[in-house]
Amino acid sequence: MTVSPPPTEAAEAAEPSGAGQPSGAAEPSGAGQPSGAAEPSGAGQPSGAAEPSGAAEGSGATESCGAAESVGPTAPVDVDVDVDVVDLYLKHIGSGRAVMGRVMGGMAEVRSEGAWIHADDGRRFLDFGGYGVFILGHRHPAVVEAVHRQIDTHPLASRVFLEPVAARAAQALAAHTPPGVDYVHFVNSGAEATEAALKLARAHGRTSVITTRRGFHGKTLGALSVTANATYQTPFQPLLPDVTQVDYDDPADLEQALAPRRDRACVIVEPVQGEGGVRIPRPGYLRQVRALCSTYGALLVVDEIQTGMGRLGTWWGVDAEGVRPDVLLAGKGLSGGVVPIAAMAATAEAYGPFSRDPYLHTSTFGASPIACAAALATVRAMEAENTVARAAALGLRLRAAVREVCAPYRGGLVREVRGQGLLIGIEFAEEQAVGELLLELIARGVLVNHSLNSTRVLRLTPPAVVDDEELDLFLTTLAEALHSTAGRMSG
Repeated sequence: MTVSPPPTEAAEAAEPSGAGQPSGAAEPSGAGQPSGAAEPSGAGQPSGAAEPSGAAEGSGATESCGAAESVGPTAPVDVDVDVDVVDLYLKHIGSGRAVMGRVMGGMAEVRSEGAWIHADDGRRFLDFGGYGVFILGHRHPAVVEAVHRQIDTHPLASRVFLEPVAARAAQALAAHTPPGVDYVHFVNSGAEATEAALKLARAHGRTSVITTRRGFHGKTLGALSVTANATYQTPFQPLLPDVTQVDYDDPADLEQALAPRRDRACVIVEPVQGEGGVRIPRPGYLRQVRALCSTYGALLVVDEIQTGMGRLGTWWGVDAEGVRPDVLLAGKGLSGGVVPIAAMAATAEAYGPFSRDPYLHTSTFGASPIACAAALATVRAMEAENTVARAAALGLRLRAAVREVCAPYRGGLVREVRGQGLLIGIEFAEEQAVGELLLELIARGVLVNHSLNSTRVLRLTPPAVVDDEELDLFLTTLAEALHSTAGRMSG
């Protein structure tokens, strides 16, 4: 399939205002699971879609995508390929995850590079998923080399002396954060970054938190309190008190919540709601949020854990509107796809309590030399390879091409294709279609994401290193999978 040229900026601007907001905020229980994911083995599979081995046999369409291509030995020497991984999950990790793994085909991933993941059965999969982590692809050479070097010298610190790698990583990251957001607190995950922001807000007396419906900020207790999804919240209630949910992309609703909470509120918002189904606000929304927070004395936390690090075609989602938050959260792509790391960055005024007392909020493994080496190498690689501009250009091409592939199904199976940069959502008319298409794509050797807070949306978060051949392969595979899914659902 030939990739269409990118649309003009004018064509992009002509998209409907507020496009991408699915109707009906309430999602059914069990959000985010592919159709039939929690059913017994084989439940919910398209006919022959995700058989554990040889799933693509007899399917000329699949063979054309190279999904069943043997790539030779894939398991590292310390992996016992004879072990039944599903059985180990059942015994030691959890039955639900084991069943989902079996539904997906029962493969175990054992190796990766660039845009590809290799399974223990010799198959390889084009990774257009990864939940936004792999902006540089898997095992980027510069990041891997930096991590190896750090392991060979000093992987973890005593926490007694200063840590130079953390200092250099903070300097490198702050060179790309909005002006004035200069202080960086490194943690181990996005949820931890959210927790740090909520604690920092409390240190300023902002004990009332305002979040957006369908927002996603993590699943630790504080982060879960501002992740507006009853499916995940209900089993753990009571959560943090005084948390208010407002509609996303609705400044009037936000002002109504802020007015009675003057000088004691913290607002947390995403530039684009990723897990919420790639919901893109109308132009000017973030500026309005910033202005309202300033008017009512609220601390503004912008969660860029998924949208930052070039994912939207800019370093940060706030860049497009020139917004400076008090606190910015980074993660996922900051790892370089090699070592988990996230960060809370803040202005000098907002960061004050943590700056004055370095023991107010600490973590044994936070800002570890090995993780900071990965972060430092990631920023430098992105600078050297112009990753942000590449993500913007590739995103325009991909979004236009996906719309072209989906066009025959618009008004029926497919409701809308929307996105920004390399964060793209395909919204379907029925939730079942997401699970069916996901399994069809896996059977053909392509990985994508479902959306935890919007079960009718399939998400694409490919790396910026995808080349033209891989892009064509994805589009051909998507066309085949859509055709098969549409036929099955209409039959």
